[in-house]
Amino acid sequence: MARPAPSHAAVARWALVVVWVSLPFTAGPAFAEALAERSLPVQRVDAIGLWLLWAGGLVAALVPTTASLTALRILAPASLAGVVVAAVAGARGTALVVAAMAVTMTVTVLVLLPRVGDRFANGSSYGDERRFLLKPPAALVLGPIPLAWALVVAGTAAGPMLLAASAWVAGAAALVVGWPLAALLVRSLHGLTRRWLVFVPAGMVVHDATTLVESAMVQRREIAGVSRARADTDARDLTAGAAGGAVELAFSVHVPITPRPPGRPGGAVAEAVPVTAVLVAPTRIDAVLAEAAERRLPVG
Repeated sequence: MARPAPSHAAVARWALVVVWVSLPFTAGPAFAEALAERSLPVQRVDAIGLWLLWAGGLVAALVPTTASLTALRILAPASLAGVVVAAVAGARGTALVVAAMAVTMTVTVLVLLPRVGDRFANGSSYGDERRFLLKPPAALVLGPIPLAWALVVAGTAAGPMLLAASAWVAGAAALVVGWPLAALLVRSLHGLTRRWLVFVPAGMVVHDATTLVESAMVQRREIAGVSRARADTDARDLTAGAAGGAVELAFSVHVPITPRPPGRPGGAVAEAVPVTAVLVAPTRIDAVLAEAAERRLPVG
């Protein structure tokens, strides 16, 4: 019997591994040229940093989990940014820079693909459950997320690089401030990869600390429909302002959920509220509807 064709997500995931493995050979020469005229300590520190980036990314690419996804979505754009810095710093070989730019841009695009995101999210799943990543809030995409990423990269790299350049005071200060800040921001970014719509044998779960104090669990018998959100819906909005379409989960009974009060002003206490429908914003709406149909849930 013929073997089933690999899924698009599996192809993209293994393409990510192959491209990542190639980085020392495709992007490495551009970095080497940029560092050629730097002092020996700077060369060594930068080389160690690049090899750690590559090794960490390779491990993350080979072991798909939500933590690996967070790591790759930090490291892959960092490799692209590094090529830009290398080009400005002295990598004058046009072919080297173009090759490095192409491969680091490719790996960055791959780690940001929704299919790849869901593949990694399900690497941490339990038993017969299927997770679908939720889209980040639009307000965060337009500024805070890129800023947090930039601070993580700069906060991690600045201290060692300044110390290698014999800027002892600035380097020490960068380590003391930058590394704790980077750790805090990585934790925040990781929270975005832990926002899921989950199918389980007993029903569905909305796991999203951005909008809910506790995960919302709905029994299979309580699910009246899973459909694309209508423009005139009065369902409770749990999309956190994410751009694009959404999915409406309709219930046959009132289901209690505990929305997170915005900023909890004045020490506001979160209270459970009964709802008959909610909106969520998965990155792959068609895949969610297909999964619902496969699990014999009513799809509208």
